Amino acid sequence: MKLNKLTALELAKKIHSKEIKITQALDAMYAAIEGTSNSNNSFITLCKDEAYEAAKKVQALIDEGEVPSPLAGVPIVIKDNICTKGVKTTAGSKMLHNFVPPYDAFVVEKLKKAGMIIAGKTNMDEFAMGSASQSSYFGPVLSPLDKLRVPGGSSGGSAAAVKADEAYIALGSDTGGSIRQPAAFCGICGLRPSYGAVSRRGLIALASSMDTVGPMGKTVADCAALFEIISGKDAGDSTSLETEFDYKSALAQTIEGKKIGLPKEFYTDDLNGEIKEAFLKATNIFRSLGAQVVETSIAENEFASAVYSVIVSAEASSNLARYDGIRYGHSSSEAETLPELYVKSRTEGFGKSVKARILFGNYILSSENYDRYFLKAAKARTLITEAYEKAFEEFDLLLAPACSSTAYSVDENFINSFECKSSRAYTVPASLAGLPALSLPCAYDSEGLPIGMQLIGRRFDEAGLLAAGQAFEKALNLGHDTHMEGSAAN
Repeated sequence: MKLNKLTALELAKKIHSKEIKITQALDAMYAAIEGTSNSNNSFITLCKDEAYEAAKKVQALIDEGEVPSPLAGVPIVIKDNICTKGVKTTAGSKMLHNFVPPYDAFVVEKLKKAGMIIAGKTNMDEFAMGSASQSSYFGPVLSPLDKLRVPGGSSGGSAAAVKADEAYIALGSDTGGSIRQPAAFCGICGLRPSYGAVSRRGLIALASSMDTVGPMGKTVADCAALFEIISGKDAGDSTSLETEFDYKSALAQTIEGKKIGLPKEFYTDDLNGEIKEAFLKATNIFRSLGAQVVETSIAENEFASAVYSVIVSAEASSNLARYDGIRYGHSSSEAETLPELYVKSRTEGFGKSVKARILFGNYILSSENYDRYFLKAAKARTLITEAYEKAFEEFDLLLAPACSSTAYSVDENFINSFECKSSRAYTVPASLAGLPALSLPCAYDSEGLPIGMQLIGRRFDEAGLLAAGQAFEKALNLGHDTHMEGSAAN
Protein backbone atom coordinates (compact mmCIF):
# COMPACT_ATOMS: atom_id res chain seq x y z
CA MET A 1 0.00 0.00 0.00
CA LYS A 2 1.24 3.50 -0.83
CA LEU A 3 2.28 5.53 2.19
CA ASN A 4 -0.26 8.30 1.60
CA LYS A 5 -3.09 5.75 1.82
CA LEU A 6 -2.20 4.68 5.37
CA THR A 7 -4.23 5.74 8.35
CA ALA A 8 -2.50 8.05 10.81
CA LEU A 9 -1.98 5.28 13.36
CA GLU A 10 -0.70 2.87 10.70
CA LEU A 11 1.80 5.51 9.58
CA ALA A 12 2.82 6.25 13.16
CA LYS A 13 3.57 2.58 13.77
CA LYS A 14 5.91 2.47 10.76
CA ILE A 15 7.65 5.68 11.84
CA HIS A 16 8.06 4.60 15.47
CA SER A 17 9.42 1.18 14.45
CA LYS A 18 11.89 3.04 12.19
CA GLU A 19 10.58 1.23 9.13
CA ILE A 20 10.25 4.59 7.39
CA LYS A 21 11.39 8.18 7.96
CA ILE A 22 9.04 11.12 8.56
CA THR A 23 10.40 12.78 5.42
CA GLN A 24 9.17 9.80 3.39
CA ALA A 25 5.66 10.34 4.73
CA LEU A 26 5.86 14.01 3.78
CA ASP A 27 7.20 13.14 0.33
CA ALA A 28 4.27 10.77 -0.28
CA MET A 29 1.72 13.31 0.90
CA TYR A 30 3.06 16.22 -1.14
CA ALA A 31 3.45 13.98 -4.19
CA ALA A 32 -0.23 13.06 -3.91
CA ILE A 33 -1.22 16.74 -3.70
CA GLU A 34 1.05 17.93 -6.47
CA GLY A 35 0.29 14.92 -8.66
CA THR A 36 -3.30 16.10 -8.92
CA SER A 37 -2.32 19.79 -8.86
CA ASN A 38 -4.57 20.15 -5.81
CA SER A 39 -7.48 19.30 -8.13
CA ASN A 40 -9.97 19.42 -5.27
CA ASN A 41 -8.65 22.85 -4.21
CA SER A 42 -8.37 21.43 -0.70
CA PHE A 43 -5.42 23.59 0.33
CA ILE A 44 -4.79 27.30 0.71
CA THR A 45 -1.20 26.99 1.95
CA LEU A 46 1.34 24.16 1.99
CA CYS A 47 3.94 24.44 4.75
CA LYS A 48 6.67 22.41 3.05
CA ASP A 49 9.75 24.21 4.37
CA GLU A 50 8.39 24.33 7.92
CA ALA A 51 7.26 20.69 7.74
CA TYR A 52 10.61 19.28 6.62
CA GLU A 53 12.44 21.36 9.23
CA ALA A 54 10.11 20.08 11.98
CA ALA A 55 10.49 16.53 10.67
CA LYS A 56 14.26 16.63 11.26
CA LYS A 57 13.79 17.53 14.93
CA VAL A 58 11.08 14.95 15.61
CA GLN A 59 12.99 12.25 13.69
CA ALA A 60 16.03 12.89 15.90
CA LEU A 61 13.88 12.29 19.01
CA ILE A 62 12.45 9.07 17.61
CA ASP A 63 15.90 7.85 16.56
CA GLU A 64 17.00 8.35 20.17
CA GLY A 65 14.05 6.27 21.39
CA GLU A 66 11.82 9.15 22.52
CA VAL A 67 8.27 9.01 21.14
CA PRO A 68 6.32 12.07 22.37
CA SER A 69 2.84 10.72 21.51
CA PRO A 70 1.02 7.94 19.65
CA LEU A 71 0.93 10.17 16.55
CA ALA A 72 4.47 11.56 16.77
CA GLY A 73 5.94 12.11 13.33
CA VAL A 74 2.59 12.03 11.53
CA PRO A 75 1.94 14.98 9.18
CA ILE A 76 -1.34 16.78 9.87
CA VAL A 77 -3.27 19.42 7.92
CA ILE A 78 -5.20 22.16 9.66
CA LYS A 79 -8.28 24.15 8.72
CA ASP A 80 -7.27 27.68 7.81
CA ASN A 81 -9.15 29.35 10.65
CA ILE A 82 -6.76 27.88 13.24
CA CYS A 83 -3.76 30.14 13.86
CA THR A 84 -0.27 28.91 13.00
CA LYS A 85 2.73 31.01 13.94
CA GLY A 86 4.56 32.31 10.89
CA VAL A 87 2.17 30.59 8.46
CA LYS A 88 -0.64 32.43 6.70
CA THR A 89 -4.08 31.93 8.28
CA THR A 90 -6.89 33.38 6.17
CA ALA A 91 -10.21 31.89 7.34
CA GLY A 92 -10.93 31.60 3.60
CA SER A 93 -11.47 35.36 3.33
CA LYS A 94 -9.99 38.30 1.46
CA MET A 95 -10.29 40.13 4.78
CA LEU A 96 -7.38 38.02 6.12
CA HIS A 97 -5.76 36.97 2.83
CA ASN A 98 -2.28 38.04 4.00
CA PHE A 99 -2.60 37.55 7.78
CA VAL A 100 0.38 35.76 9.35
CA PRO A 101 -0.28 35.06 13.06
CA PRO A 102 2.48 35.86 15.57
CA TYR A 103 1.40 32.89 17.73
CA ASP A 104 0.12 29.32 17.54
CA ALA A 105 -3.38 28.29 18.56
CA PHE A 106 -3.34 26.20 21.73
CA VAL A 107 -4.22 23.06 19.77
CA VAL A 108 -1.28 23.72 17.43
CA GLU A 109 1.02 24.10 20.44
CA LYS A 110 -0.20 20.70 21.63
CA LEU A 111 0.30 19.12 18.20
CA LYS A 112 3.89 20.36 18.06
CA LYS A 113 4.57 19.16 21.60
CA ALA A 114 3.19 15.76 20.57
CA GLY A 115 5.63 15.65 17.67
CA MET A 116 3.09 16.00 14.88
CA ILE A 117 4.13 17.81 11.70
CA ILE A 118 2.07 20.76 10.44
CA ALA A 119 1.99 20.11 6.69
CA GLY A 120 -0.64 22.48 5.28
CA LYS A 121 -3.65 24.73 5.81
CA THR A 122 -6.92 23.62 4.27
CA ASN A 123 -9.55 25.53 2.31
CA MET A 124 -12.93 26.34 3.87
CA ASP A 125 -16.09 28.41 3.65
CA GLU A 126 -15.30 32.05 4.41
CA PHE A 127 -15.11 32.55 8.18
CA ALA A 128 -16.63 29.04 8.50
CA MET A 129 -20.02 30.27 7.26
CA GLY A 130 -21.48 27.63 5.00
CA SER A 131 -22.33 23.98 4.42
CA ALA A 132 -20.64 23.43 1.07
CA SER A 133 -17.11 24.97 1.12
CA GLN A 134 -18.03 27.05 -1.93
CA SER A 135 -17.67 30.57 -0.49
CA SER A 136 -13.89 30.72 -0.01
CA TYR A 137 -12.01 33.72 -1.44
CA PHE A 138 -9.53 31.13 -2.74
CA GLY A 139 -12.13 29.25 -4.77
CA PRO A 140 -14.52 26.40 -4.01
CA VAL A 141 -13.48 22.99 -2.68
CA LEU A 142 -14.64 20.07 -4.84
CA SER A 143 -15.58 16.61 -3.67
CA PRO A 144 -12.87 14.01 -4.33
CA LEU A 145 -15.67 11.56 -5.11
CA ASP A 146 -17.46 13.65 -7.75
CA LYS A 147 -16.30 17.06 -8.97
CA LEU A 148 -19.92 18.09 -9.62
CA ARG A 149 -20.76 17.71 -5.93
CA VAL A 150 -19.74 19.59 -2.81
CA PRO A 151 -17.52 18.10 -0.09
CA GLY A 152 -19.66 19.67 2.63
CA GLY A 153 -18.65 22.55 4.82
CA SER A 154 -17.26 24.51 6.31
CA SER A 155 -14.37 22.07 6.94
CA GLY A 156 -14.62 20.80 3.37
CA GLY A 157 -10.92 21.21 2.60
CA SER A 158 -9.90 19.03 5.54
CA ALA A 159 -12.48 16.37 4.67
CA ALA A 160 -11.60 16.32 0.96
CA ALA A 161 -7.85 16.12 1.67
CA VAL A 162 -8.26 13.14 4.00
CA LYS A 163 -10.61 11.31 1.64
CA ALA A 164 -8.36 11.93 -1.37
CA ASP A 165 -5.33 10.57 0.55
CA GLU A 166 -3.73 14.00 0.33
CA ALA A 167 -3.59 14.03 4.14
CA TYR A 168 -3.25 11.38 6.80
CA ILE A 169 -5.35 13.23 9.34
CA ALA A 170 -6.75 16.74 9.82
CA LEU A 171 -8.17 19.31 12.19
CA GLY A 172 -11.46 21.04 11.45
CA SER A 173 -13.81 23.25 13.40
CA ASP A 174 -17.48 22.65 14.11
CA THR A 175 -20.01 25.34 15.03
CA GLY A 176 -23.27 23.91 13.70
CA GLY A 177 -21.99 20.78 11.97
CA SER A 178 -18.90 21.89 10.05
CA ILE A 179 -16.91 18.77 10.93
CA ARG A 180 -19.71 16.22 10.89
CA GLN A 181 -21.45 17.13 7.63
CA PRO A 182 -18.32 17.22 5.41
CA ALA A 183 -17.12 14.01 7.06
CA ALA A 184 -20.44 12.44 6.10
CA PHE A 185 -20.35 13.77 2.53
CA CYS A 186 -16.77 12.56 1.97
CA GLY A 187 -17.08 9.23 3.78
CA ILE A 188 -14.57 9.79 6.59
CA CYS A 189 -14.83 10.11 10.38
CA GLY A 190 -15.20 13.42 12.19
CA LEU A 191 -15.60 14.23 15.87
CA ARG A 192 -17.17 17.35 17.32
CA PRO A 193 -15.89 17.26 20.92
CA SER A 194 -17.89 18.49 23.89
CA TYR A 195 -17.84 22.26 24.22
CA GLY A 196 -14.97 23.00 26.60
CA ALA A 197 -13.05 19.76 25.98
CA VAL A 198 -10.72 21.49 23.49
CA SER A 199 -9.39 25.04 23.78
CA ARG A 200 -10.66 27.66 21.33
CA ARG A 201 -7.68 29.96 21.83
CA GLY A 202 -6.30 30.74 18.40
CA LEU A 203 -9.43 29.65 16.55
CA ILE A 204 -10.81 32.55 14.47
CA ALA A 205 -14.26 32.92 15.95
CA LEU A 206 -17.61 32.43 14.27
CA ALA A 207 -19.98 31.87 17.20
CA SER A 208 -17.98 31.71 20.42
CA SER A 209 -20.58 29.76 22.42
CA MET A 210 -20.54 26.87 19.93
CA ASP A 211 -17.17 26.88 18.10
CA THR A 212 -15.20 23.68 18.69
CA VAL A 213 -11.97 22.31 17.20
CA GLY A 214 -12.03 18.60 16.40
CA PRO A 215 -10.31 15.75 14.54
CA MET A 216 -11.13 14.40 11.07
CA GLY A 217 -9.58 11.07 10.06
CA LYS A 218 -9.81 7.90 8.02
CA THR A 219 -10.90 5.83 11.03
CA VAL A 220 -12.49 6.33 14.43
CA ALA A 221 -9.23 5.26 16.09
CA ASP A 222 -7.34 8.03 14.29
CA CYS A 223 -9.86 10.59 15.57
CA ALA A 224 -9.58 9.18 19.10
CA ALA A 225 -5.78 9.37 19.09
CA LEU A 226 -5.83 12.97 17.85
CA PHE A 227 -8.51 13.96 20.37
CA GLU A 228 -6.27 12.67 23.16
CA ILE A 229 -3.56 15.09 22.00
CA ILE A 230 -5.66 18.24 21.56
CA SER A 231 -8.05 17.94 24.52
CA GLY A 232 -7.52 19.45 27.96
CA LYS A 233 -7.47 22.64 29.96
CA ASP A 234 -5.91 25.83 28.60
CA ALA A 235 -5.22 28.61 31.08
CA GLY A 236 -5.70 31.06 28.20
CA ASP A 237 -9.28 29.93 27.52
CA SER A 238 -11.73 30.25 30.38
CA THR A 239 -14.28 28.05 28.59
CA SER A 240 -11.92 25.05 28.44
CA LEU A 241 -12.06 22.40 31.14
CA GLU A 242 -9.69 19.77 32.45
CA THR A 243 -10.46 16.40 30.86
CA GLU A 244 -8.82 13.01 31.05
CA PHE A 245 -8.87 10.87 27.94
CA ASP A 246 -6.76 7.90 26.91
CA TYR A 247 -7.64 6.71 23.45
CA LYS A 248 -6.59 3.09 23.96
CA SER A 249 -8.64 2.73 27.14
CA ALA A 250 -11.58 4.47 25.50
CA LEU A 251 -11.61 2.20 22.46
CA ALA A 252 -11.27 -0.89 24.65
CA GLN A 253 -14.76 -0.28 26.07
CA THR A 254 -17.64 -2.50 25.01
CA ILE A 255 -21.02 -1.22 23.89
CA GLU A 256 -22.77 -4.36 25.04
CA GLY A 257 -25.67 -3.37 27.27
CA LYS A 258 -25.63 0.27 26.16
CA LYS A 259 -28.96 1.90 25.42
CA ILE A 260 -29.20 3.89 22.19
CA GLY A 261 -32.08 6.27 21.49
CA LEU A 262 -33.53 7.06 18.06
CA PRO A 263 -35.19 10.50 18.29
CA LYS A 264 -38.11 10.23 15.88
CA GLU A 265 -37.85 13.94 15.00
CA PHE A 266 -34.72 13.13 12.96
CA TYR A 267 -36.52 10.56 10.82
CA THR A 268 -38.92 12.81 8.91
CA ASP A 269 -40.23 12.86 5.35
CA ASP A 270 -37.28 15.10 4.40
CA LEU A 271 -34.95 12.15 4.91
CA ASN A 272 -33.86 10.39 1.74
CA GLY A 273 -35.29 6.87 1.39
CA GLU A 274 -31.90 5.21 0.99
CA ILE A 275 -30.71 6.92 4.15
CA LYS A 276 -33.73 5.62 6.07
CA GLU A 277 -32.94 2.11 4.85
CA ALA A 278 -29.28 2.48 5.84
CA PHE A 279 -30.24 3.54 9.34
CA LEU A 280 -32.60 0.62 9.76
CA LYS A 281 -29.64 -1.66 8.99
CA ALA A 282 -27.41 0.36 11.32
CA THR A 283 -29.79 -0.20 14.24
CA ASN A 284 -29.68 -3.93 13.56
CA ILE A 285 -25.87 -3.87 13.65
CA PHE A 286 -25.90 -2.13 17.02
CA ARG A 287 -28.37 -4.72 18.31
CA SER A 288 -26.07 -7.49 17.08
CA LEU A 289 -23.28 -5.90 19.13
CA GLY A 290 -25.38 -6.20 22.28
CA ALA A 291 -26.79 -2.67 22.45
CA GLN A 292 -30.45 -1.90 23.03
CA VAL A 293 -31.94 0.45 20.43
CA VAL A 294 -35.20 2.23 21.30
CA GLU A 295 -37.20 4.96 19.58
CA THR A 296 -37.66 8.15 21.60
CA SER A 297 -38.77 11.73 21.13
CA ILE A 298 -37.07 15.10 21.62
CA ALA A 299 -39.78 17.51 20.55
CA GLU A 300 -37.54 20.53 21.06
CA ASN A 301 -35.54 19.50 17.97
CA GLU A 302 -38.20 21.23 15.89
CA PHE A 303 -36.90 24.65 16.99
CA ALA A 304 -33.16 23.93 16.81
CA SER A 305 -32.49 25.28 13.30
CA ALA A 306 -34.28 28.58 13.94
CA VAL A 307 -32.61 29.02 17.33
CA TYR A 308 -29.21 28.29 15.82
CA SER A 309 -29.70 30.78 12.98
CA VAL A 310 -30.49 33.59 15.41
CA ILE A 311 -27.68 32.87 17.87
CA VAL A 312 -24.95 32.16 15.32
CA SER A 313 -25.77 35.29 13.31
CA ALA A 314 -25.78 37.49 16.39
CA GLU A 315 -22.48 36.11 17.67
CA ALA A 316 -20.89 36.23 14.21
CA SER A 317 -21.79 39.87 13.63
CA SER A 318 -20.30 40.73 17.01
CA ASN A 319 -17.10 38.74 16.42
CA LEU A 320 -16.61 40.18 12.92
CA ALA A 321 -16.96 43.78 14.10
CA ARG A 322 -13.22 43.85 14.84
CA TYR A 323 -12.36 43.69 11.13
CA ASP A 324 -12.62 47.41 10.38
CA GLY A 325 -9.62 48.07 8.13
CA ILE A 326 -7.74 49.81 10.95
CA ARG A 327 -7.09 47.35 13.76
CA TYR A 328 -7.52 44.09 11.85
CA GLY A 329 -8.07 42.85 8.33
CA HIS A 330 -8.03 44.20 4.80
CA SER A 331 -7.71 47.98 4.53
CA SER A 332 -9.10 49.68 1.43
CA SER A 333 -6.69 51.82 -0.54
CA GLU A 334 -9.52 53.85 -2.08
CA ALA A 335 -10.98 55.43 1.04
CA GLU A 336 -10.52 59.14 1.61
CA THR A 337 -12.32 59.56 4.95
CA LEU A 338 -12.60 57.48 8.11
CA PRO A 339 -16.24 56.43 7.46
CA GLU A 340 -15.26 55.47 3.90
CA LEU A 341 -12.38 53.40 5.24
CA TYR A 342 -14.75 51.38 7.43
CA VAL A 343 -17.32 50.86 4.67
CA LYS A 344 -14.95 50.17 1.79
CA SER A 345 -12.67 47.87 3.77
CA ARG A 346 -15.55 45.69 4.92
CA THR A 347 -17.27 45.82 1.53
CA GLU A 348 -14.13 44.69 -0.26
CA GLY A 349 -12.95 42.26 2.42
CA PHE A 350 -16.09 40.23 3.11
CA GLY A 351 -17.92 37.91 0.73
CA LYS A 352 -21.64 37.79 0.08
CA SER A 353 -22.61 35.16 2.63
CA VAL A 354 -20.61 36.83 5.41
CA LYS A 355 -22.20 40.21 4.69
CA ALA A 356 -25.66 38.65 4.83
CA ARG A 357 -24.88 37.04 8.20
CA ILE A 358 -23.57 40.35 9.58
CA LEU A 359 -26.68 42.23 8.46
CA PHE A 360 -28.98 39.63 9.99
CA GLY A 361 -26.97 39.54 13.22
CA ASN A 362 -26.96 43.31 13.58
CA TYR A 363 -30.72 43.35 13.03
CA ILE A 364 -31.23 40.75 15.76
CA LEU A 365 -29.00 42.63 18.20
CA SER A 366 -30.60 46.01 17.62
CA SER A 367 -32.29 47.52 20.69
CA GLU A 368 -35.80 46.99 19.33
CA ASN A 369 -35.18 43.32 18.40
CA TYR A 370 -32.86 41.97 21.09
CA ASP A 371 -35.63 40.81 23.44
CA ARG A 372 -37.88 39.72 20.57
CA TYR A 373 -35.33 37.46 18.88
CA PHE A 374 -31.99 36.93 20.62
CA LEU A 375 -33.28 36.65 24.17
CA LYS A 376 -36.04 34.25 23.11
CA ALA A 377 -33.55 32.16 21.16
CA ALA A 378 -31.28 31.98 24.20
CA LYS A 379 -34.19 30.77 26.35
CA ALA A 380 -35.16 28.21 23.71
CA ARG A 381 -31.57 27.00 23.62
CA THR A 382 -31.79 26.30 27.33
CA LEU A 383 -34.93 24.22 26.75
CA ILE A 384 -33.17 22.23 24.00
CA THR A 385 -30.17 21.63 26.26
CA GLU A 386 -32.42 20.47 29.11
CA ALA A 387 -34.30 18.15 26.75
CA TYR A 388 -31.07 16.43 25.76
CA GLU A 389 -29.94 16.20 29.38
CA LYS A 390 -33.22 14.47 30.15
CA ALA A 391 -32.78 12.10 27.21
CA PHE A 392 -29.37 11.09 28.51
CA GLU A 393 -30.89 10.14 31.84
CA GLU A 394 -32.35 7.17 29.93
CA PHE A 395 -29.94 6.66 27.03
CA ASP A 396 -26.17 6.29 26.72
CA LEU A 397 -26.12 7.46 23.10
CA LEU A 398 -28.41 8.92 20.48
CA LEU A 399 -28.33 7.85 16.83
CA ALA A 400 -29.24 10.20 13.98
CA PRO A 401 -28.40 10.98 10.35
CA ALA A 402 -25.65 13.53 9.74
CA CYS A 403 -27.66 15.01 6.85
CA SER A 404 -30.90 14.33 5.00
CA SER A 405 -29.06 13.47 1.78
CA THR A 406 -25.71 12.47 0.41
CA ALA A 407 -23.39 15.08 -1.14
CA TYR A 408 -25.37 17.54 -3.23
CA SER A 409 -24.73 19.49 -6.43
CA VAL A 410 -22.28 22.39 -6.70
CA ASP A 411 -25.08 24.43 -8.31
CA GLU A 412 -25.24 27.69 -6.33
CA ASN A 413 -29.03 28.01 -6.39
CA PHE A 414 -29.42 24.48 -5.08
CA ILE A 415 -26.92 25.08 -2.30
CA ASN A 416 -28.64 28.28 -1.19
CA SER A 417 -32.09 26.68 -1.16
CA PHE A 418 -30.95 23.44 0.45
CA GLU A 419 -28.41 24.11 3.13
CA CYS A 420 -30.47 26.09 5.63
CA LYS A 421 -33.38 23.69 5.73
CA SER A 422 -31.59 20.38 5.59
CA SER A 423 -27.92 20.43 6.52
CA ARG A 424 -28.35 22.17 9.85
CA ALA A 425 -31.42 20.31 11.10
CA TYR A 426 -29.49 17.16 11.97
CA THR A 427 -26.31 18.67 13.40
CA VAL A 428 -27.22 21.85 15.28
CA PRO A 429 -28.99 20.28 18.30
CA ALA A 430 -25.71 18.81 19.60
CA SER A 431 -23.99 22.15 18.96
CA LEU A 432 -26.59 24.12 20.90
CA ALA A 433 -26.39 21.68 23.81
CA GLY A 434 -22.58 21.52 23.83
CA LEU A 435 -22.58 17.74 23.29
CA PRO A 436 -19.99 15.53 21.59
CA ALA A 437 -21.05 14.01 18.28
CA LEU A 438 -19.29 11.61 15.94
CA SER A 439 -19.94 11.34 12.21
CA LEU A 440 -18.93 8.18 10.37
CA PRO A 441 -20.01 6.40 7.19
CA CYS A 442 -22.66 3.71 7.61
CA ALA A 443 -23.44 2.78 3.98
CA TYR A 444 -23.25 3.95 0.38
CA ASP A 445 -26.17 4.95 -1.79
CA SER A 446 -27.03 3.67 -5.27
CA GLU A 447 -24.68 6.27 -6.81
CA GLY A 448 -21.75 5.13 -4.68
CA LEU A 449 -21.87 8.15 -2.39
CA PRO A 450 -21.30 7.73 1.37
CA ILE A 451 -24.18 7.99 3.81
CA GLY A 452 -23.20 9.61 7.10
CA MET A 453 -24.35 8.46 10.51
CA GLN A 454 -24.16 10.60 13.63
CA LEU A 455 -23.75 9.35 17.18
CA ILE A 456 -24.40 11.89 19.95
CA GLY A 457 -23.11 11.32 23.47
CA ARG A 458 -23.31 12.77 26.95
CA ARG A 459 -21.16 15.83 27.52
CA PHE A 460 -17.52 14.79 28.06
CA ASP A 461 -18.26 11.13 27.31
CA GLU A 462 -16.11 11.06 24.19
CA ALA A 463 -14.79 7.70 25.38
CA GLY A 464 -18.18 5.98 25.17
CA LEU A 465 -18.99 7.76 21.92
CA LEU A 466 -15.78 6.75 20.16
CA ALA A 467 -15.96 3.18 21.49
CA ALA A 468 -19.42 2.79 20.00
CA GLY A 469 -18.26 4.30 16.73
CA GLN A 470 -15.31 1.96 16.43
CA ALA A 471 -17.42 -1.09 17.29
CA PHE A 472 -19.85 -0.16 14.53
CA GLU A 473 -17.02 0.60 12.10
CA LYS A 474 -15.45 -2.81 12.66
CA ALA A 475 -18.77 -4.65 12.45
CA LEU A 476 -19.64 -2.94 9.18
CA ASN A 477 -16.10 -3.31 7.81
CA LEU A 478 -16.20 0.22 6.37
CA GLY A 479 -12.48 0.81 6.67
CA HIS A 480 -10.58 3.70 5.12
CA ASP A 481 -9.65 1.60 2.09
CA THR A 482 -13.21 0.49 1.30
CA HIS A 483 -14.03 1.06 -2.36
CA MET A 484 -17.03 3.09 -3.38
CA GLU A 485 -18.95 0.38 -5.20
CA GLY A 486 -22.49 0.02 -3.91
CA SER A 487 -23.68 -0.12 -0.35
CA ALA A 488 -21.39 -1.78 2.12
CA ALA A 489 -24.38 -2.31 4.39
CA ASN A 490 -26.16 -4.58 1.93
